Amino acid sequence: MIRIGVIGAGSWGKNHVRTFASLEGAELTAVADERKEVRAVIARQYPGTHCFDDGAALIAAPHVDAVVIAAPSPVHAPLARAALEAGKHVLVEKPLALNVRDAEQLVEASRRAGRVLMVGHLMLYHGAVQHLKKMLDDGQLGDLLYVYCERVNLGVIRRDENALWSLGPHDLSVALFLMGAEFSDVTARGAAYLQPNVHDVVFANVRYRDGRMANIHMSWLDPHKSRRIVVVGSRKMAVFDDMQAQEKIRIFDKGAERIPATVGFGEYLTVRSGDILIPKISQSEPLRTEAEHFIACVRDGVRPQSDGRQGLDVVRLLEAAQRSLESGGRPVSLDAAKVGR
Repeated sequence: MIRIGVIGAGSWGKNHVRTFASLEGAELTAVADERKEVRAVIARQYPGTHCFDDGAALIAAPHVDAVVIAAPSPVHAPLARAALEAGKHVLVEKPLALNVRDAEQLVEASRRAGRVLMVGHLMLYHGAVQHLKKMLDDGQLGDLLYVYCERVNLGVIRRDENALWSLGPHDLSVALFLMGAEFSDVTARGAAYLQPNVHDVVFANVRYRDGRMANIHMSWLDPHKSRRIVVVGSRKMAVFDDMQAQEKIRIFDKGAERIPATVGFGEYLTVRSGDILIPKISQSEPLRTEAEHFIACVRDGVRPQSDGRQGLDVVRLLEAAQRSLESGGRPVSLDAAKVGR
């Protein structure tokens, strides 16, 4: 049994507590939260679980093998570093850190300690995203041309981070997963309407060296809730709509094709429109899949799908996008040698 301690049992952390408490191969032994009322609920719901008011005390506990960090973003890096240096395996919520330097130090700390460092990029454990990846790897969509993502809603409005850092890690991690890390540059523009210097809406564009691109729209100031990813290939196109209860993915047999021998300019390109396929997608809870993967990596010494290096690449994109945002949308180049290592 892998003995798990969870730091942060708030609106999202409580889901980690619930998941690991019911997971085969794991034992929830400790939870840390500075709020007395939260600790009281945990003690009542999970008798026998040690409750701490401080994350450092949980990390120091000898009966904890692995630490799940679901505390606010500013403390992700220091808590993860302390846990790794204490010899614990770590699953830290996104983002891994708030700057590239801290993220790089965590990757190095994981290497030195010989412990698993995994980042909670939840979308990578969604059955629909896994299905899209398999289709791309099998060549069913043809060459991947571009991806665009929409993650908008009315709320939750953050004060300690903007829409880029709050919502961006989800779709940036998916873009990395589907498209790789041969980036060229990042451009981001947005606006802070509700609070000074806290952007409520951000449009980010990631360009690849081979001409592909990923475009991402993030906002908590929008009239409707949308969680959508569109993948455009040279043969087919796919739409993943996470707001659909059942039909998560639609595959469109559509595309534009060049005609080798043409008579006139108007016949050089032709648009093809075929069937629409709705594949059956696994309905397993992504958080449970993520937690099971973490336990397997700790138990078997396997490199996580969303490991520290993947988390570092996402932070590189976020930091570059933030710099572009602050400069009014100036493209910020990415050193390809430092991404996807």
